[in-house]
Amino acid sequence: MDQFLWVVVPYLCLATFVIGHFWRYRYDKFGWTTRSSQLYEDRLLRLGSPLFHFGMLGVVGGHVIGLLVPESWTAALGVGTETYHLAAVAGGLVAGVMTLVGLAILVYRRRTVGPVFSATTVMDKVMYAFLAVVIALGMWNTVAGSILSVGGHYDYREGVSVWYRSFLAFQPDASLMADAPVGFQLHALVAFGLFALWPFTRLVHVFSAPVGYLTRPYIVYRSREDRLGSHRPRRGWDQPVR
Repeated sequence: MDQFLWVVVPYLCLATFVIGHFWRYRYDKFGWTTRSSQLYEDRLLRLGSPLFHFGMLGVVGGHVIGLLVPESWTAALGVGTETYHLAAVAGGLVAGVMTLVGLAILVYRRRTVGPVFSATTVMDKVMYAFLAVVIALGMWNTVAGSILSVGGHYDYREGVSVWYRSFLAFQPDASLMADAPVGFQLHALVAFGLFALWPFTRLVHVFSAPVGYLTRPYIVYRSREDRLGSHRPRRGWDQPVR
């Protein structure tokens, strides 16, 4: 079971993530969009969207540092264990709260604004559910493991992080995740489920950037002498020869 959960399932989700994006871009290029609903309502969107997106930037940045940067590297830079965990907990809580509050506002907006609710698909609802569970479990691991020490202190940099790097190196050590607390295990499994769903949701817009805007040709606007509606048009025999 450990091999299935921490070797087979993660690689299946990773393969779905990569192949799914290729398929989506190949066969649904015009659907590669956020499906923006700003035209329907923008007051709640202006509040919830920045909170969610800036919070997610902090969450992703914290995960990149925590999972990919070995403890020996930060120690070599003079960052001690206590200093690192203090910064990680403080930054993680701020980013997590921002993300949760922003997500709650966006979900409330989708549920209460009629046109936005009508434009919400089944995959949108599934995506929001997975996002909420992943973020909530991450917050729980931060609070319970690092602040309250529920179940004893667990240093994820010596377990989960090592497993993640071995997974990316295609040499996964399932025992590292098998020994992790249940909260970390659930967080990882739901996160991999989210990655498997990613290509089939509006989250594909994460990999879009307006790079072509920098090299596209200029758009030339030309004024017309006769603007219908601005004044009475001249009679046919008075029209200039073109």
